[in-house]
Formats: sequence, C-alpha cells, structure tokens
Amino acid sequence: MSDTIERIKCLIIGSGPAGYAAAIYAARADLKPIMYTGMQMGGQLTTTTEVDNYPGYPKGTDGTKMMEDFKNQAERFGTEIRFGYVSKVELSKEVGGIHKVVVDEDKEIEAETIIISTGATAKYLGLESEQRLIGGGVSACATCDGFFYKGQDVVVIGAGDTAAEEATYLSNICKTVTLLVRKDYMRASKAMQHRVDKTENIKVLYNTEMEEVLGESVVEGVIAVNNQTQEKTTIPVTGVFIAIGHKPNTDLFTGILDMNEIGYLITKGKSTKTNLPGVFAAGDVQDHEYRQAVTAAGTGCMAALDAERYLGGLL
Repeated sequence: MSDTIERIKCLIIGSGPAGYAAAIYAARADLKPIMYTGMQMGGQLTTTTEVDNYPGYPKGTDGTKMMEDFKNQAERFGTEIRFGYVSKVELSKEVGGIHKVVVDEDKEIEAETIIISTGATAKYLGLESEQRLIGGGVSACATCDGFFYKGQDVVVIGAGDTAAEEATYLSNICKTVTLLVRKDYMRASKAMQHRVDKTENIKVLYNTEMEEVLGESVVEGVIAVNNQTQEKTTIPVTGVFIAIGHKPNTDLFTGILDMNEIGYLITKGKSTKTNLPGVFAAGDVQDHEYRQAVTAAGTGCMAALDAERYLGGLL
C-alpha cells in the first residue's frame, strides 16, 4: 500500500456518459475532479459501433469515438482522467466527512465528494459466437440499436418484461421478431404478454434456446434448439437482441449504500444523492428504467451540481 494519501474535492468513479458529463460540470465549477475510468474506459457505449440517437451528432457517430469526444471535453476543462479501478471504499456517514478509497489495491485517496458512475453490465448468454458478434448484429439494447434493423428480421432472447418490451418495440421497426423463451411460459407481466400475443409480427418459440449465432463479421442467422425435443432450427436474421437483464456494477458498495433488490443504487427524490452525505450516483448504476446515453449524461450533470451545492453548504 502506498504511503502517500492524496486529498481531493471530487472523485468520479467510472467513465461513460454519466461520468464524463459529471466531470465536465464539476471541472467548470472548479471542483478539480479526478476520474478513475474503471477497466472499460468509456463504459458500455464503447461496445456500440453506431450511435444514431444522441443529440449533436446529426450524421451519427461511433460509440468509442463519442466517448473520446466526451473525454476530451472533460479534460479541456481541467478534469484529470486516470486509468484504474477503485478496489475498496470507506465512506463517511457524517456531513462534511471525508470519504476514503483505495485505487488498484494500492493508492489511497481521500475525497470530500464522490460521484459514482460505474454503470451496469448487460447479461449475455456467454456463447463464443454471441460475444464475437457484439457490435456486428448482437445487441443488448433495442432502443439503442433497433433502428439499424428497420424492415429486417430479428431475434430477441428472454422471457421477462424487458424481453417483451424489446420485442414489441422492435415489432414497430422490423419486419419480423422471433422471441426465444427458454421455458414453456413467459415471466413477463400479463399485460406485457398480452401485448406480445396481440402483435402480429412477433412469433414466440417456447422451450427454445439459442445455440449459436451465425456469421463471420455480421449476424446472418441463429441456430435455435428446442430443449424438449432437441430439434434444431436455423432462423435467418440480421439482428440478435439479448434481453435477459443487466447487473449494476455496485458490488463495491454492498452493505454501505442503499440499493434495491437487484443492486441498483437508490437516490433521493429527483436528486442524485445517496443515503450518505457527499456521495452521489449517476447513470445506469442508479437507472434501470431508461438506460440511455443521453439520460446518463443528464444525471451526470445533476450529480456534479449536487456535489457543488453540497460543498457550498459546508462553508
């Protein structure tokens, strides 16, 4: 463990739209923020090849390129961005208290405020072909990527409300939507199931799992297997949407910060305040409803303003 302890006003944990937006606003407020990016600099958006729905990019952009733009803007205002991960936290319960963190299991930092923007990780099936084609037709966000499959045939994997919502959303864009459900029933609410059943271009295959995604660089189809009969079917599609949920990256804060049963951090009212003073949460780490780059950036802005006002109230 390092002998020197660094003391800062504002520590931002995690990058991505929420973290970078928080950094921009915190830097402009002279909070001299320091950001630790985490092991995936730029977050989930760096796995998206095309971003077509973020304001200010009329011709669309690449996810990695957009996060590089965010990073450059944050640095222009004075944010110090460091590659590394926070491995331990000791958060104060007192107003005006100092929060202590350990970075990379070695460096100690004391922070007057902390903005948590560690995001959430989409759950995937773990197939080699699925992982290889993420960004080439495999996606975990229909509202992000569905537009690119307009008029085409797609597959959705899942059985809960998220899968039903993704399937019905895609049905308005795509030619056909095939929903693969592992069991002989859906876990989605009855209302969502009725919506799926009433949509003509959605076909539901029960007791069916995806065995393989076909294609070298882009999706060309999937091999589906009936887990009761073992019969295999090749379904020609250009898009595969995995809708089996997300896991918020909050393990570090378990037992310290309030979170719901899934692990999303709970913030107070319309603010980004957590249950501990001087600790704020922004982006997908506290938002399981929208999960969009633009909403994440908005809460990043809010977190920086909340941090500024918190510190101002201590004077």
